[in-house]
Amino acid sequence: MRTIKGIGVSAGRVLGPLLRMPPPVPEPDADATFGAGSTVDGEKARLKDAAEEVRADLRHRAETASGDAKAVLDATAMMATDPMLLKAAGKHINAGMAADRAIWEAGLEVAAMLQSLGGYMAERTQDVLDVRARIVAELDGLPAPGIPASDVPFILVAEELAPADTATLDPAKIIGLVTSGGGPQSHTAILARSLGLPAVVGAAGADSLADGAELYLDGATGTVVVDPGASERESAKKYASRVSLPPFNGTGTTSDGHRVPLLSNVGSGKDAQAAAAAGAEGIGLLRTEFCFLGRDTEPTQEEQVTAYGAVFAAFPGRKVVVRTLDAGADKPLPFLTDATEPNPALGVRGFRTDRSSPGVLGRQLEAIAIAAGAHEADVWVMAPMISTAEEAADFAVQCTGAGLAMPGVMIEVPAAALMAEAVLSRVRFASLGTNDLTQYTMAADRQLGTLATLNDPWQPAVLQLIRRTVEGARAAEAAAEPGQGAPVTKNVGVCGEAAADPALAVVLTGLGVNTLSMTPRALSSVGAVLATVSLPEAQDLASLALSAHTAAEARSTVRSRLPVLEELGL
Repeated sequence: MRTIKGIGVSAGRVLGPLLRMPPPVPEPDADATFGAGSTVDGEKARLKDAAEEVRADLRHRAETASGDAKAVLDATAMMATDPMLLKAAGKHINAGMAADRAIWEAGLEVAAMLQSLGGYMAERTQDVLDVRARIVAELDGLPAPGIPASDVPFILVAEELAPADTATLDPAKIIGLVTSGGGPQSHTAILARSLGLPAVVGAAGADSLADGAELYLDGATGTVVVDPGASERESAKKYASRVSLPPFNGTGTTSDGHRVPLLSNVGSGKDAQAAAAAGAEGIGLLRTEFCFLGRDTEPTQEEQVTAYGAVFAAFPGRKVVVRTLDAGADKPLPFLTDATEPNPALGVRGFRTDRSSPGVLGRQLEAIAIAAGAHEADVWVMAPMISTAEEAADFAVQCTGAGLAMPGVMIEVPAAALMAEAVLSRVRFASLGTNDLTQYTMAADRQLGTLATLNDPWQPAVLQLIRRTVEGARAAEAAAEPGQGAPVTKNVGVCGEAAADPALAVVLTGLGVNTLSMTPRALSSVGAVLATVSLPEAQDLASLALSAHTAAEARSTVRSRLPVLEELGL
């Protein structure tokens, strides 16, 4: 029996055989030339056709996906025909190199360049190498990289999964997921949570395990055991036979009746329908990128109105919070962002793109307003990457000009959390994007497995900033001039992955967060755990988490005082 520790990112305890990702596409012969039977133009045409085939395949898969999976596949599809990649390959073909070897070399060069830039650009290296392998496979008539086939359910083990693979995981066959790389906010982790797959990331050495070995995986504690013993088998058995969580009843509340509306994060009308069916009380985050990604040009107003309207239609009379386009960093758009930025994570992304490319945001706000006018949803609109009160005021003015009455901001930058009173004096609400807030607070790229322990929303510094944001909101309320009727309120929500952690949801409630937004799959678990604690108990647990010196201490202390987590297998 051997135990490997990683970072638990999706709860569940399962037992099963492991299968590793299949070997990568073999490297083409280093001396491969296209010979007398072809020409430079012929090889370039072959390469272009192969790249288009890969792009078409990924786009086709994106059409049947939704939310995070669709966004990931669209972004990867764009990389397949990236001009920088194909131009680099073309230079090698000019020198007589065969198309498969040319794209192999070009992939190495582009990946090395992106890696040297660091930050979000470094994250794109995995996309480049994945696309390179798919193009080589297409050129050489080989099977495309992908998840292994199996007649029985299994635990998938890999060094890291390519975005296109994480987007197509089949929970009917894959019962758990272990990667030796990745972090708690990687694509692997986010999509595992959305699928409800028990998952552990950052489990060093796991990718070297032999196929067929039996594994025990605990996605809450981050424990992976090879050839498990009796206690692990009993634990998995108890989890499998646990009382199923009741469906969310549509009303988030603590045991003493304190209301905490539970909303959902979505990326399309299809997602919104699923969220409504799961009992979500509204939408806390509509990612509008789904309408823009995978395109070379800005979508038309009509296309945007139709897309947003499909989401609004699923929640008549309910709150729908729309995040304006969060382009840049890991979501570059050819018509809006600059791919040559040395550090896009700290560059022109989110609301900042309105400075360099004015007009796109204004047209999006107009489309949101038109769609809102055609439906009965209570539409709120927020801007990502707001850092100052001036930016918040600017966004509020633009919203008012478009006829949108509920402007808000994302709190992702520590400066905005520290200045929350000033920021919220300009807008009506704030939503904490804990994924980005954590990585910016800890200066830790959220995609890097080596920094996974830093990139943890339980970090006391992150919790302190969340508390500071809530305190700023209450101060902004007190300072607001009384209006007609009800006093001015400044709602603070959380729409990052932290809200989907039932234990952390209790802490957030104790810190004074008003609403929680998550993947629809998390609604029942968060709702069930919240219902077992009173508001004073949640406040006491929040105080314990705030006083902890480490993220591990904060998590373990809180979890030890919530026995319901063990009962529910969470």
